[in-house]
Amino acid sequence: MNQATIGYRVFQAFLVAFLVGLGTFIMVRVLPGDLAYRIAAGRYGYDLVDSVAAEAVRLELGLDGSPILAFLSWFWDLIRFDLGYSLVTGELVRDAIFHELGHSVDLAATALILSLFIGPPLGLLAGFRPGSIIDRLVLASSVVFRSIPHFAIGLVLIMIFSIQAGLLPVAGHGHPLSRVLPALTLALGLAAVSSRIARDAMIKVRESDYYLFGRTKGLSESQVFFRHGLRNVSVPIITYLGMQFVYLIEGVVVVETLFAWPGIGHSLVHAIVARDIPMIQGTAFVMGLMFVFLNALVDFLNRLVDPRERVV
Repeated sequence: MNQATIGYRVFQAFLVAFLVGLGTFIMVRVLPGDLAYRIAAGRYGYDLVDSVAAEAVRLELGLDGSPILAFLSWFWDLIRFDLGYSLVTGELVRDAIFHELGHSVDLAATALILSLFIGPPLGLLAGFRPGSIIDRLVLASSVVFRSIPHFAIGLVLIMIFSIQAGLLPVAGHGHPLSRVLPALTLALGLAAVSSRIARDAMIKVRESDYYLFGRTKGLSESQVFFRHGLRNVSVPIITYLGMQFVYLIEGVVVVETLFAWPGIGHSLVHAIVARDIPMIQGTAFVMGLMFVFLNALVDFLNRLVDPRERVV
C-alpha cells in the first residue's frame, strides 16, 4: 500500500471512532428507563436495587451533568488510548474487550473457514455446469440459508445435533466441540452467498477470452482452471468475504447470545441492558476499527491475488 492509502485508512479509523462513539453515546442516552437505575441494577441485581442506590450511582457518576462534556471527556480519553472503566464491574474496558474479542475472533475465524469449505467449492461446481441439477440445488439452498435468520438456523442445529442426536453440546465454552454449532450457524449463512458469487464468477471466467485461449493451446480443463481461472474467481470471493464482516458482526451478537458464547457480542448485549456506556462505546469502537482493518486487508489480498494487478 502507498502512503496515500495508509493516510486514508488512518483518517477512516479516526472518523469511525468519532461517529461510532457519538452514535452509541446518543442511543444509550435516549433509551427508555432510568440510566442510573439500570446501572445500579447491573451492579447489585434487580432484587436489591432501590431508588436510594440509583441516586447514589447518579451522584457517583455525575449522570446529571452535561452530556456533551461527558462525550468530549470520553473522546479525549480515547485519543489517549484509554477506554475507561466499566460502570458495572469497575473492570478496565480495554482488558475486558480484548479478553472477549479473542473468543469472538476464534468463533468468526472458525465460521469463515467452514464457509470456505462449503460455499466456494459448491459454487465452482455449479458454475462448471450451469443449468444442471447441481446448479439448481445450490441456488435453491443458497436462497433458503441466506433468508433464514441466525437464531432460527441455530435452533434447528441444536434440535438436530444436540437434542435429537446428542452429538454436540447445546451451549457454553468449556467443551472442545462447543464452537461447532455456533460456527456452523454463521458459516451456513456466509456459504449461502459465497456459493452464488463463486458460481457467477466461474461462469463469467469460463466465457472470457483468456480462458477460451487456454483451451485452444491444448490445456486440459483442470490446467486451464488452475492457471487462468482460480485467481480470477478468487477476487470477488475475497471482496465478498470482506464486505460480509458486517454480516459476521450481526451474526456474532445473536449467535453468541443464543449459544452462551463468552465473546464480544454476548458482552455487548449485557452492556446495553445494564446501560454500561463505556463498555458499549468501547465495544462498538473496536468493532468499527476491525471493519476498517478488514477493508484494508481485503484491498491488500486483492492486489496480491488479482493477476491484473501484476506490474509488467
